[in-house]
Amino acid sequence: MDAQNQQPLNKIMMNVNGLKQACSSCSLRELCLPIGLEASDMDRLDRLVTRRKHMQRGEHVFRVGAPFQFLFAIRTGFFKTYELQEDGQEHITGFHMAGEIIGMDAISTDHNTCNAVALEDSELCEIPFPQLEGLCREIPALQHQFHKLMSREIIRDHGIMMLLGGMRAEERLAAFLLNLSQRYAARGYSATEFHLRMTRAEIGHYLGMKLETVSRTLTKFQEQGLLTVNNKHVELQDLVRLHQVMNREESAL
Repeated sequence: MDAQNQQPLNKIMMNVNGLKQACSSCSLRELCLPIGLEASDMDRLDRLVTRRKHMQRGEHVFRVGAPFQFLFAIRTGFFKTYELQEDGQEHITGFHMAGEIIGMDAISTDHNTCNAVALEDSELCEIPFPQLEGLCREIPALQHQFHKLMSREIIRDHGIMMLLGGMRAEERLAAFLLNLSQRYAARGYSATEFHLRMTRAEIGHYLGMKLETVSRTLTKFQEQGLLTVNNKHVELQDLVRLHQVMNREESAL
């Protein structure tokens, strides 16, 4: 083969080899399925997760009613899941970042029960669920980790119900920011300084608050010295007092 034909082939091979990064060497392995697996079991999971999916901002991973085939582990980027109400308004059910898995809502029905869309250019690992289910039966450690992930989702849903049920606007927003802080810290990022990947309107849809209330509460927190906000860049100045706000300790204000 001459050099002119060899160069494109080399480029194709580089793209194919770069398509897949093994779970065993992924920096997010402790936040995703592979935690606690033996090397031989990791190899089997590596062979299962063979496709990475690149998503552009605004692109949907799946929509309500789509047949369930895959779970998606977020490698990079940020996503939201949502449902459309009868009036066409979005009801946001979650914001998801690297190291988390989306699509588990479809396991019980075999169809997706919500929409998932990228909030920025992102990358997913595509996990075929039937094969994963079979592998879980053969590898108890993998099944245990998957059950832990499902439990985490249940706890998160319970937390959302608590937010929307009994908290005031200040408490809801403080809890939301502290949750982001903890999740960023678990990934090795700053716990006090980060960008909001979602709009204020999306935060409001998620927390059951009007856009004006979200903006007004952020301004109030800034005036009280709890944080600083510059467009989507947030710096939490006082985590202790934010916790106090979340726990209704009004005297701290």
